[in-house]
Amino acid sequence: MAKDQRTATQDLASQGWVRQFTIDADRVDEYIELYEELGEEVRIEPLTPDLMVNEECTTCILNECEKYVIIYTRTRE
Repeated sequence: MAKDQRTATQDLASQGWVRQFTIDADRVDEYIELYEELGEEVRIEPLTPDLMVNEECTTCILNECEKYVIIYTRTRE
């Protein structure tokens, strides 16, 4: 993970955001609705190669990175 991205990820964590999963952007609305119904705040961030957790996924997703987003949640105050 690149230094700038690592810092951005740490900033999100320090603000209470928890990374949930990566999903196709076409399906993100249904998960936003689900988490909001559960009382969570939802934040969507674009997927970039340096944020990929599983190296096996990197090859496939790199070709279509813009189609994916990362869902972060945190408990509402």
